[in-house]
Amino acid sequence: MAGNTFGQTFTVTTFGESHGIAMGAVVDGCPPGLEISEEDLQGDLDRRRPGQSKYTSQRREDDQVKILSGVFEGKTTGTPIGMVIENTDQRSKDYGQIKDQYRPAHADFTYDRKYGHRDYRGGGRASARETAMRVAAAGIAKKYLRSTFGTEVRGYLAEIGSIRPQIKSLDAVDQNPFFCPDPEMIEPITELIEQLRRDGDSIGARINVTASNVPVGLGEPVFDKLDADLAAALVSINAVKGVEFGAGFGVIQQRGSEHRDEMDKSGFLSNDAGGVLGGISSGQDIVVSIALKPTSSLSLPGKSIDRAGKEVEVVTTGRHDPCVGIRATPIAEAMVALVLMDHALRDRAQNADVTR
Repeated sequence: MAGNTFGQTFTVTTFGESHGIAMGAVVDGCPPGLEISEEDLQGDLDRRRPGQSKYTSQRREDDQVKILSGVFEGKTTGTPIGMVIENTDQRSKDYGQIKDQYRPAHADFTYDRKYGHRDYRGGGRASARETAMRVAAAGIAKKYLRSTFGTEVRGYLAEIGSIRPQIKSLDAVDQNPFFCPDPEMIEPITELIEQLRRDGDSIGARINVTASNVPVGLGEPVFDKLDADLAAALVSINAVKGVEFGAGFGVIQQRGSEHRDEMDKSGFLSNDAGGVLGGISSGQDIVVSIALKPTSSLSLPGKSIDRAGKEVEVVTTGRHDPCVGIRATPIAEAMVALVLMDHALRDRAQNADVTR
């Protein structure tokens, strides 16, 4: 199965299924000498893992990462970094009744038709559980970017259903189960999630990510533009259906005189471009937004077919998020960090002698 490796210079290969023995990743291309430990990676994994509140999937996984190789005496050696997270709370029996059915809006149909065989337990390889290893790998990237450039990657819930939180405090993001920057919106979001649970339904969400202190010059036109690679990375996250940079689709209503990011001797006067010009980072904040569809696993009956082509009514049991966007913030941060890390090393390889 191709398509499991991300990046060109800083590469991440993930493996494992939702209900398999473990999830794993191999990170290659990391510069030697970077101080790294399992504790450095665990923080974001704890932010992503399920079962931390009643508003997300009740699957109980500790998501304790183990570094198997590539680190000696607390520093990276320049060799492949192997990592693994054991699965400890699988309930494969929850999926026995749909092993020959295709859940609407899931990858069941496409995986089966493409490969002729699928792992129906929790979606197998198509499960969002795969993103745990992306988050672990991004812990390495985040530390390198922070220590080398001072780059910080921060995300937050920007919209859920009709609720649009304001950015009141980024410090509040990790102080509530929704990654919400607006404390006043916690109660309305809670009420929405509880209503969705009662209805057996789900809702979509928007996540915003900002990367600050990004060096000028990242990105390789014309086909490997920074924003193009960021878009591809973010769309690779399960359930993502849209990506915007800067003003995003708001540019439709802007005039050129309004949209252009003018400059004076102090720098840029606006950031409608989202920190990327001509596919190359401008030194401004990278500002990107993703839209995630409503969770497809529902207890409400839905029309579909089975492997034999017979029409069936599908009801999905098990433990599922009423809004996948709730836990998507650290995953979106991870993909942004991985792209920036890869491009930083690619830029160093080609343009180390360029004076900026």
